[in-house]
This record gives sequence, structure tokens and C-alpha cells, in this order.
Amino acid sequence: MAYATAADLAAWTGKPAPTDAERLLARASEDIDAALLTAVYTTDDAGMPTDPNIVAALADATCAHVEYQQASGDDGTGAAGKWGSVSLGPVSLSGRTDTTTAPGGLDLAPRAWRALARAGLTPGVVW
Repeated sequence: MAYATAADLAAWTGKPAPTDAERLLARASEDIDAALLTAVYTTDDAGMPTDPNIVAALADATCAHVEYQQASGDDGTGAAGKWGSVSLGPVSLSGRTDTTTAPGGLDLAPRAWRALARAGLTPGVVW
């Protein structure tokens, strides 16, 4: 199950979808699902959202997450290396940890997180 199609991804990035777009979109959709554990919205029998605004937000978030993974060199497995150390003259940096994390420590694309937040799907207070 994916929240977006290869055509959605091509429209989002302005580039042709990669040959493995379906796999990337399915994995990104799993990451989006992990960020939605406390979200409440109406679904059909297949578990897909029915509200057009939610459908659009999930498609945007999924495409944004694939775009983010591609830009960071991730193949959708989460195993892409971030820089471990950088030295510029006397300055040395290591152990980069400035990723955007969703609840549960999920490394989620900033644009994906914003799409979910705009649609009211990010965690809030439960009364």
C-alpha cells in the first residue's frame, strides 16, 4: 500500500520518477504510517483515507519523504550514511544528529512532517 503513485512523485519533484518508484513510495508510506500512529481519520475497508484533504496530505508527505531520501543518498532502506566526520582546518565535526525526527525517533523528511502537521495528523494531546 502506498499513499502516492509514480506520477505523483514525478509531479512533486518535477523529474521523471525513478525506475523503482513503486518500491520507494511503498517504503516511504510505511514511514508515514509510523508517524501517524496516533492520528485519527476516516478510512475505507482497505485502510486508505477517504477525506480528499487527508489523501492529498499523505500523498504530499510520501513524495516529500522519497525526495528527501533520494537527496540524502538513501535507497529507502534507512541505511544511508550521513557524514560521520568533517574537518575544515582547525574545525572538526562528527556524529551528525540534526535530522527531523517524528515520534518514536523516525527520521522523517521535514517537508513530509509539515504536510502531516498542516492536515492535523501529527500527534497532539489526547483528552
